[in-house]
Amino acid sequence: MRKHAFDLFSLVAGVLFTAIAGWYLVAGLTGRHVPGHLVVPVAVLTLCGGALGGAVLAMARRGRGRGGDG
Repeated sequence: MRKHAFDLFSLVAGVLFTAIAGWYLVAGLTGRHVPGHLVVPVAVLTLCGGALGGAVLAMARRGRGRGGDG
């Protein structure tokens, strides 16, 4: 099996959507309400943070974050 590079964004997105699904599952089983006005902003902010982290990690792997000319 070929080794692949670590993908931070995919990990963050997977954990986020699993957490949201779990939140809705627990709320449905306990009869509680999920505040829908919070789900979308939290998801967007988390995905943006994951994208930024993934971009920084990719730049660091390529050596572009050192202030040089590339």
